[in-house]
Amino acid sequence: MSQYQAATLDSRMWRRNQNTVRHKLEKRGLGPVAHVVLIALMLCVLGLIYLTQITKTSTYGYEIQKLETQKSQLAEQKQVLEVEAARLQAMDNVKKGSVGMAQPVSTEYVQ
Repeated sequence: MSQYQAATLDSRMWRRNQNTVRHKLEKRGLGPVAHVVLIALMLCVLGLIYLTQITKTSTYGYEIQKLETQKSQLAEQKQVLEVEAARLQAMDNVKKGSVGMAQPVSTEYVQ
C-alpha cells in the first residue's frame, strides 16, 4: 500500500466522537410568496417617495401664491401712498409759492 492509500483509508475510518453523517446544505432562494411580499414593499416605498415629492411641490405652490398675494397688496398700498405724497407735496407748494393773488385793500360785506 502506498502512503496515499493509507492516508485516505485513515481519513475514511471512523474516529471517536466524530459525526459519521454529512449533510449537504442546499442553497435555496426565496419562495414565490417572499418575492411577492418584497415587490409589494418596494412599490409601497416608491409610492411614499412619490407622495412626498408631490406634497413638497404643492407646498411650494401655496407659498408662491401667498407671496404673490402679498406682493399685489403691497403694490396697491404703494399706489395709495404715492397719491397721498403727491397731495401733501401739492399742499406744501401752494402754501410756499405765490400764485399771483394779492391781498385786497378793503373788504366790504353785504348786510
